[in-house]
Amino acid sequence: MKISQLCKMIEDSIHGGKYPLEEQQKRYAKSLQVINRSDSDDLKSSEIKIEVRIQSLYIISNYVPNIEHLPGVIEVDVLDSFKILCRRLGRMTDNAGTDNNNSEGGTIST
Repeated sequence: MKISQLCKMIEDSIHGGKYPLEEQQKRYAKSLQVINRSDSDDLKSSEIKIEVRIQSLYIISNYVPNIEHLPGVIEVDVLDSFKILCRRLGRMTDNAGTDNNNSEGGTIST
């Protein structure tokens, strides 16, 4: 399996409601993008980078190929990253409603 295929499969699963999500997460599910940022599309490449993005917020995670069950690890990480971004977007939305001068940045990196 190629990295881009895995990214698309995970993205489609979240878009399609395969995972149990809270109401806030369901609102952002269709905006989710899972992007291969690696130099290669091979799951055995020396460095694998996956970007999880919702609107202007994103998390990039790095992986090495010798992790056992790597596709499953990536899937769980993407889901966790998605939930982190949803919480962050929720806080930003709440803060924007009470403070129109909010100028916080939009990148989380792991």
